[in-house]
Amino acid sequence: MFVAWRDLRFARGRFVLIGSVVALITLLVGFLAGLTGGLASQNVSAVLDLPGDRLVLQQPSTGQPSFGDSTIGQRAVDGWQAARGVDDVVPVGIVQGRATAPGAGSGAAGSGAAVGVALVGLPTGARSTPVTDIAPGRDDQVGLSSGAAADLGVQVGDRITVTGTDYRVAVVGGDAWYSHTPVLAMTPEAWAAADRRLGGDGAPTVLAVSGSPDWDAVAASTGTSAASPLGSLTALETFRSEIGSLGLMIVMLFGVSALVVGAFFTVWTMQRAGDVAVLKALGASTGSLVRDALGQALVVLVLGIGVGMLAVVGLGALAGGALPFLLSPVTTVVPAAAMAVLGLAGAAVALRTVTSADPLTALGSNR
Repeated sequence: MFVAWRDLRFARGRFVLIGSVVALITLLVGFLAGLTGGLASQNVSAVLDLPGDRLVLQQPSTGQPSFGDSTIGQRAVDGWQAARGVDDVVPVGIVQGRATAPGAGSGAAGSGAAVGVALVGLPTGARSTPVTDIAPGRDDQVGLSSGAAADLGVQVGDRITVTGTDYRVAVVGGDAWYSHTPVLAMTPEAWAAADRRLGGDGAPTVLAVSGSPDWDAVAASTGTSAASPLGSLTALETFRSEIGSLGLMIVMLFGVSALVVGAFFTVWTMQRAGDVAVLKALGASTGSLVRDALGQALVVLVLGIGVGMLAVVGLGALAGGALPFLLSPVTTVVPAAAMAVLGLAGAAVALRTVTSADPLTALGSNR
């Protein structure tokens, strides 16, 4: 690392420039990853919190299952409940609706403005999750996620109106979202009535099934599709389009980072070809020169990525109140590690000048 440290010391301007570029790309990647995680959480958190090993949706005759189109008939419900190996079947209804809180609070909802919510029909007594914990015990009651309560400007004991019917708020829980709308939980009977008022048939949307049956066989016999909660996320159209677009942008930024770092170190290695030739003529091994070059790249990457990630954490903490931003190891550590690996991969492309350098040729013996 002798030559690398001397380069870093005496060409500070160049390395500060490339370090700044790495920091900016890291900021873009990290911020986009945090925004993607926050948007994904507001899209699917209620689905992931449903109390089952597999989520069962209606299997259409053509195409893929969809939460928006799925209705589980009583025959399918009975088939899953009677299947060998099934421990529990929880019918869950999900439909988009609107709620109002006339006279409650001081915000827009307090003046009777309608707020978009995801109406979720849940029975009481299911395995405890952030969604099931807000399930009310009576048909004239509802449970609100924290987001729904904040949007409506209500608290426990207040009354709200859903599809023309008044309900009392029985419980306010934590964060729970479905397709970017906060969750409002109802009893299965109250949900079925609300669904019919919205034009549906009152049948549950999805079954949360626990146990270890022959999943494929039972699904085939009941005309349904069973997938893990994580695997069922592709049945949400908004999730597929949103994550696909943002994921493509992140991948492109990773590619840009590898190209930028690789191009910088390629030019830098070519410019110091004479130094490499002298070192080889003095007996330096190719392995030591490779370690020197990669070590130099690693120092620049670590410093640049570190500064970029500090900016991501700071800006993410500030933006968390206004944007759906998720700060977690998945949105910070993973992108930082990927940036370091891809940056080193890009720098490794420049090593051809080091490994193939001939001392005599590089020193100008052919002139």
